[in-house]
Amino acid sequence: MSPSHEAARPKADLSGLAGVTAGISVFAVAQGLSYPLFTLLMQKQGMPPALIGLSAAMTPLGLVVSAAFVPPAVRLLGARNLAVACALMAALLFIGIGALQTPLAWFGLRFLVGFAINPLYILSEVWALGLAPAAQRGRIMGIFTAVAGAGYAAGPLALAMVGSDGWPPFVVGIAGFVLCALILFLTTGKLAAFEEETVEQGRGIGRFWRLAPALLLAVIISAACQQSAYSLLPVYGAAFGIGETVLARFVAMLSIGNVLLQIPLGLLAERFGARRMLLACAGVNAASAALLPVFIETPFVWVLLVSLGGIGYGIYTMALVELGERFSGSMLVAANAAFALMWGLGGIVGAPSSGLAIQLVGPHGMPAVIATLSAALVVFATYRTLQRKAES
Repeated sequence: MSPSHEAARPKADLSGLAGVTAGISVFAVAQGLSYPLFTLLMQKQGMPPALIGLSAAMTPLGLVVSAAFVPPAVRLLGARNLAVACALMAALLFIGIGALQTPLAWFGLRFLVGFAINPLYILSEVWALGLAPAAQRGRIMGIFTAVAGAGYAAGPLALAMVGSDGWPPFVVGIAGFVLCALILFLTTGKLAAFEEETVEQGRGIGRFWRLAPALLLAVIISAACQQSAYSLLPVYGAAFGIGETVLARFVAMLSIGNVLLQIPLGLLAERFGARRMLLACAGVNAASAALLPVFIETPFVWVLLVSLGGIGYGIYTMALVELGERFSGSMLVAANAAFALMWGLGGIVGAPSSGLAIQLVGPHGMPAVIATLSAALVVFATYRTLQRKAES
């Protein structure tokens, strides 16, 4: 390629991307720690799997309810101010959860955590998509989700080191949210603000639902599978007599899969297309879940956990890449708000369904739910792909 062409190619804003990615990664540490922490604490208090799953659904319920409030909050406070305020609010909520140590009170507090973190999801992803040149979008979003995955992996590993008793695990979570607020405050002042772009948000979300139902279903199913695995994998493993420390490492392997696989998946999306890779990820995720009961007590389980974490979240990464290919400007903001809403719905569906399935049919109910949902995505996304080709 000639020097003139190299000069003409759009380049990524590396400093902006580094700031946004660093902020979301330390936020992910706190979130990654919270799921196994709450599950283990509630198990110690004798709560049944269905109630543990219902408690885990409170955070995504907060995402769902808060989605409509994010655009007006951005216009009122500004993007950076809203993100920083929400990170600090999440830290305060973790202090409240640690102080109460009451599982029933956690239902409401975990709902408020979801309400607080939603703007962080939306704004960080819109910033990252906006900063990524089209030709490099797959690898950049792969890096973005991989670094976030590193944060999610660090959370359970931190839990394995500090244990689930007392304040130490809560201090890790609180520190993660506070550090996230500081990084975003220092690095996002010059990034794109969305105060003017979100004026047409309501109509944009409705239009997006009509334009891209397969992407929305992909987000729902990715969230349902991830929330099920993160929240109920300790319950599933405990049924086979696996100890608490190993269970924490099981959960960490899910996030390690994010770190290892998102960048390769992003590069493959640039080569083969995001939709094809979305279908491939859904198929592999279904197969990995179906094989989990066979290999749960063998060393191969570690490979399956990496796949369930990395490929399962890769469904969402592929949806993000296709989102950036098809939408821009105010529609991209609306689409990300819709993604946050669908992620919350997926979390509400996933963890309680898996918890109920465990109670009804035994521990293998959890992988059965994940496999069924992933297979359903393959069917519907294939149908929509063929339908779009016929209409074009």
